[in-house]
Amino acid sequence: MTTPSVSRAARPPKPFYASFGFQVLAAMVLGLVLGYIARQMGPTVVGDPNWLTQTLSTIGSLFVQLLRALVPVLIFTAIVASIANLRELQNAAKLVWQTLLWFAITALIAVVIGIALGLIIQPGLTAAVTEEAARAPSTTGSWLDFLKGLFPQNVFGLQASTRVTDGSATTSLSFNVLQILVVSIAVGVAALRVGPAAEPFLEFTRSFLKVVHKLLWWVIRLTPIGTIGLLGNAVAVYGWDALAQLGWYSAAIYIGLAIVLFAVYPALLSFHGLNPIRYFQGAWPAIQLAFVSRSSVGTMPVTERVTEKNLGVPREYAAFAVPLGATTKMDGCASIYPAISAIFVAQFYGIPLGLQEYLLIAFVSVLGSAATAGLTGAVVMLTLTLSTLGLPLEGVGLLLAVDPILDMGRTAVNVAGQALVPTIVAKREGILDQEAYDRGEGIEELDASPTPAE
Repeated sequence: MTTPSVSRAARPPKPFYASFGFQVLAAMVLGLVLGYIARQMGPTVVGDPNWLTQTLSTIGSLFVQLLRALVPVLIFTAIVASIANLRELQNAAKLVWQTLLWFAITALIAVVIGIALGLIIQPGLTAAVTEEAARAPSTTGSWLDFLKGLFPQNVFGLQASTRVTDGSATTSLSFNVLQILVVSIAVGVAALRVGPAAEPFLEFTRSFLKVVHKLLWWVIRLTPIGTIGLLGNAVAVYGWDALAQLGWYSAAIYIGLAIVLFAVYPALLSFHGLNPIRYFQGAWPAIQLAFVSRSSVGTMPVTERVTEKNLGVPREYAAFAVPLGATTKMDGCASIYPAISAIFVAQFYGIPLGLQEYLLIAFVSVLGSAATAGLTGAVVMLTLTLSTLGLPLEGVGLLLAVDPILDMGRTAVNVAGQALVPTIVAKREGILDQEAYDRGEGIEELDASPTPAE
């Protein structure tokens, strides 16, 4: 592995208050305080948030918008460049299959934990919600969505939606991550097949990727400010009141997430001879941002950067595995959450589940995250699970009150898994930069040294 030539020991130590980690932690505390104050202030009128809540919401949403704005171009340039660079690795095909295999293995472990907790805690029998809260969601997932998602509607993966409010129509554009991924892979493979004539294009792509990385770094430095807005708004808008009605259900979700994050992942790392503490030191900036932003896609630029710089995964591989994981690797949203939620709905409505249904939950959780890639939220994954099991979709409405609170933990586990699998696969294939991994540095070190030569 090529390592930077600048000596890290020669840098003067930063004061603790200047470190990125301390700044983000301080921002989380400040966000909680401001969010509590905003919630106590209450709305100015019914349905109209007060000025502090509106300010926190605006700060948080603008930060996520900046991250998401970089995602399409980052996915395209990173995937195309990584496919071109994968040819330099002798085991490229094996890396791809190992990645998919470990995606499935960790998803299977997570869903088994979710099923076990659902059966032990039985959250559907202790819920204080009533059937009046039940209602079908406006967005559902299906296996047909997966097939449609594989075929891009345009080369940019853009989608347009129109909303009519009070007689006026508003059209907005969004991007489908899965479609961008498919287009990027196709362009990368085509460039390789073209041969020498495509080298100028590949060189431009690599150069453009460096520019995107620099832009990304500037946005990352705004994370403390974004954290104040995101976490503060979450507390101000949702609070923790709804948890009382669904206490055991929420507890089951977070217990499952904690087991996966702090027991299963460390066990897998230790099994492969990797220090779990060093992993969390390196990946924590991405996990932390995922928790407050509730967006795996929005966090993806940070996830890729920490996977490469802090965890020692080669850029050629990380640039391919992390975007792939951001669309198909969701241990929180696609394994633990739908498993416990499906059991909750079945228990609430008094519908017995047998071995066949539990096997279906595992099947959907291992494969279903790809079927909902590019769609919105974990609710889509839940509806896919419920419809596959034949459970009433109205049960989703029972859980929506606490979904934003649960989504914070789900997304953190998603992103942790998206960084974990490339690290494990790189270790197994002997391409992990062990020295970089063992340093276990935080994100403040990412831009402190020259970028290694491509």
